Amino acid sequence: MNDMSVTKAKILEKFAPITLEEMEGVKLLNRIDTKYLTDEATLGKILSDAAAAGYRALVAEGVKISPYNSVYFDTPQLKMFLDHHNRRLVRQKVRTRIYVNSGEAFLEIKRKNNHGRTKKKRIGINENEIMAFASNTSACEYLAKHSWFTAEDIKPVLSTAFERITLVNPAQTERLTIDTRLHFKNYRTGMTTSLEDAVIIELKQDGHAASQMKTSCWITG
Repeated sequence: MNDMSVTKAKILEKFAPITLEEMEGVKLLNRIDTKYLTDEATLGKILSDAAAAGYRALVAEGVKISPYNSVYFDTPQLKMFLDHHNRRLVRQKVRTRIYVNSGEAFLEIKRKNNHGRTKKKRIGINENEIMAFASNTSACEYLAKHSWFTAEDIKPVLSTAFERITLVNPAQTERLTIDTRLHFKNYRTGMTTSLEDAVIIELKQDGHAASQMKTSCWITG
């Protein structure tokens, strides 16, 4: 464990925990997302200020830093990627995700509308289906019902692996995910890469609630 990891772990000890059960009211499956990019050096201050402001840290499987693996699917023409790249207001994203510590896996469909709101739907799958779920009838029917695509339309194009910290504000109206140690693999080219010490922070909030995060001095869009 490097010095930054030790510092991060010590700061996380200051956070009161919140359990997955308590998080039920903060799912925010219909929400507004705002993303920020920073680095590990800045993250220490962000975490210290968040702890002082009363944010709580999710504890899953006994830890506050959880590894995630995700696989993103797309058409041969990369429709979902291009819709995002071209900033199409109404778009979708299809991925599978496994929560490494618990072994839980899901097929997830994220839909963004022209009001900037994101809705996420998901269905449980087997851990060994994250790369190919076409044999799972329930998952295929779920995808066809809730997206523009079928299992035959799409295939894996990118995987990501990262460690996540999840924070919840005292009013439980917003959730903050902090992703570090990000690694990627492009299945079309076989190339792998990482973001080194980059940190991706995503604020997920009910659009009707004020955000302490957005008004804080330590994070700006």
